[in-house]
Amino acid sequence: MWSSGFRWMFLILGTVIGAGYASGREIWQFFGAESGLAILLFTIFFMIACHVVLSLSRKLQSSHFSPVLEKLVGTKISKIYNVVMVIYLFATTAVMLAGGGAALQVFSIPYWAGIFIICFLLVILFVFGVNGMITVNSIIIPSIILILAFVLFRTAEISPDTLRSYVFQHHSNWPAAFTFTALNILPLVAVLSAIGKEVKTKGEILIASIGSGVILGVISLFYNETLLIVQSKIEFFEIPLFAIIQSYPYYMIFVMTLLLWVAIYTTAASGLLGLVTRFSGSLSIPLWVICLLLLLCMLPFTAFGFSVLVAILYPLFGLVNLYLLVCILLYPITNRKNWLEEMK
Repeated sequence: MWSSGFRWMFLILGTVIGAGYASGREIWQFFGAESGLAILLFTIFFMIACHVVLSLSRKLQSSHFSPVLEKLVGTKISKIYNVVMVIYLFATTAVMLAGGGAALQVFSIPYWAGIFIICFLLVILFVFGVNGMITVNSIIIPSIILILAFVLFRTAEISPDTLRSYVFQHHSNWPAAFTFTALNILPLVAVLSAIGKEVKTKGEILIASIGSGVILGVISLFYNETLLIVQSKIEFFEIPLFAIIQSYPYYMIFVMTLLLWVAIYTTAASGLLGLVTRFSGSLSIPLWVICLLLLLCMLPFTAFGFSVLVAILYPLFGLVNLYLLVCILLYPITNRKNWLEEMK
């Protein structure tokens, strides 16, 4: 139970901790000052969402997101969300490919060569199927969390009094909890729906839901506080994380740049997992071939560049996700009888 619970926990974390989160851009855009309550609410919403989606996936023994969406939003609306989900996963994975190419430019690797590298590694990953994806997350995500936590906690030590004041006194930005959770809800549904047949017990669902929520909540809290400490410098950096580590030795900048690229890779892999499992039932070809075909279709969109794609797509999908988030949070209440049955 514990082993499986941690596997799903790292899969969840790998889905959320992408380039936007690891770089600090999402944290700073949605939270900032007076967000103590917002981060607490986000943690609670996230745990509930993970628990509901995983429980439904286990009950339905799902291998892709369509049956889970149908349960959450109804048959008619699920048809719309099926299309939205495919577009979302396709678009955000294309964003990650562009980000992967842009990140490697720091190491003097050309943009298109960087995109080719990340595409090649993604195809190799899907040669090993869904288990390959889960195994990679189990190795990579703890490393990302530990390095990021080290940097944040070390920087936060500079001003511990500010952290205490921030957590207990400032709460006016609480609505950000809804939009930040909504931003991550579609990929979460896509990925967790793909492992329904693998989830065996209620215990592993609790471990994955609570564990991932607590880790994200604590990291988000310290990340946001650390960004507040250096907020006067953030406007000079496209990646807020670099405002935190600018005084660190060069090797730390190298490590953190590599961390961002790995976060991009895991997010791209999560998006592809949702897409590949969705189409695998109707296509009698190996998963890695479906992955390759999807990547070839995405390549033209990477010409727009990383920042342009993020600026256009993320706010749009954040609005679309709000309805799905509300359906997930209310599902145990609006479907009390079914929920009690599904929890057995």
